[in-house]
Amino acid sequence: MVDERLSQFLKEGKDWERKATSIPGVFLIKLPEYKSRPAYIAIEINPVDTSGIATKKRGILIKSRSELEQISNILTNAKIVQLATSIDEVNPEKKTKPLSSETDVYEI
Repeated sequence: MVDERLSQFLKEGKDWERKATSIPGVFLIKLPEYKSRPAYIAIEINPVDTSGIATKKRGILIKSRSELEQISNILTNAKIVQLATSIDEVNPEKKTKPLSSETDVYEI
């Protein structure tokens, strides 16, 4: 069951440990205890390259469903889609690597 695996990851995972999921670009990350806040799991959105490896050191961290909804609304805004299109037109193309397989994948 997914909840049991998440509970186990929260208890046994190392601070800042990142686990891949079955959704490309979506990771689970264990955030450490901080002051009076307990450790918790967040979703990390981090695009992957053609080899399946995250393209950024840290992606967007999502800590709750309401935060996900807010980010979703931002990302689907027509103006930001147009801005990204304009950026694509002016930026040079990136070089890509061949696809590799991730061994420890968290099935969703």
